[in-house]
Amino acid sequence: MNLLLSTISNLTSLPSGGIEGGFLFIIWNPSLSIGPFRWYSLCWLIGLALAYFIVRHLFYEQGIAERTVKKNGKKEVENVFDPLFIYCFLGILIGARLGHCLFYQPDYFLSSGKHIVEMFLPIHFMADGGWKFTGYEGLASHGGTLGLIIALWLYVRYSKIGIWTVLDNIAIATGTTACFIRLGNLMNSEIIGKITDVPWAFIFLRVDNYPRHPGQLYEAIAYIILFFIMWAIYKRGKATGRRTEFGNERREERGEKIMSKANYPQVGTGWYFGFCLTYIFTFRFLIEYTKDVQEAWEADMLFNMGQLLSIPFIIIGVYCMLKATRKRQ
Repeated sequence: MNLLLSTISNLTSLPSGGIEGGFLFIIWNPSLSIGPFRWYSLCWLIGLALAYFIVRHLFYEQGIAERTVKKNGKKEVENVFDPLFIYCFLGILIGARLGHCLFYQPDYFLSSGKHIVEMFLPIHFMADGGWKFTGYEGLASHGGTLGLIIALWLYVRYSKIGIWTVLDNIAIATGTTACFIRLGNLMNSEIIGKITDVPWAFIFLRVDNYPRHPGQLYEAIAYIILFFIMWAIYKRGKATGRRTEFGNERREERGEKIMSKANYPQVGTGWYFGFCLTYIFTFRFLIEYTKDVQEAWEADMLFNMGQLLSIPFIIIGVYCMLKATRKRQ
């Protein structure tokens, strides 16, 4: 297996076709797999697993992971958290796949019955009539987000938990999954950036010999920062709520400002969901300026497809944040 970071080399030592100069860049040519596991699949699983344990902690901490139901005249405790993972996994996967096929390559996937089958199954039909397993080559984050929202709406109908409570809890953990998905893209040398001469540029040898922005890495870093921001805000609000249950009289005597839970966004208001959408898709809109076009037809567009699809999510996110803030005041 090749090392993840093959070498750091002077560009003058690259084969023909690259940019010559005196810069040092990161030569990127990792193996696509580690043992029997493909890096991309492994990153997806790690991201989903982290989100699962984070949301599980939040559900049990808030006392909403279980509910009491009557069965055969007897009261029983039913776990309503565990099915959430299946809803999320299927919603993200189906939404991301359909999003890529319909937003970026509708001319191909809607052109024949076989191509429609390829849209749903991880296979590719060969010219000789056979087929081969390819995995899902093409997943769109905008479609994955839309699919997740629909899946959570269905989960809410099943669990009877408030929609904003579910959306806010999922939003808090979203940054971890998004981070590892982009790391998976990095390992696959896909969704590459534009040619650049910044010192941290990556040369994706599977693509060409040019130094490019590591757009996948930019997004991965931004998304893990999002998680830590939201986690800190959530925990700060919980801790403040406990501290203000006693000791306020002494704080008033010292002239200190009394902070209460009302000063921090609360789960169930939609603020975390709104902040998540606004942060992710604003960053996504801006980072597109460093990415190479994914499809040739995007080359002459003022805003590419990724940016156009980000705008509605940003608007929804800002609306949710404003609504939650007004409710808190």
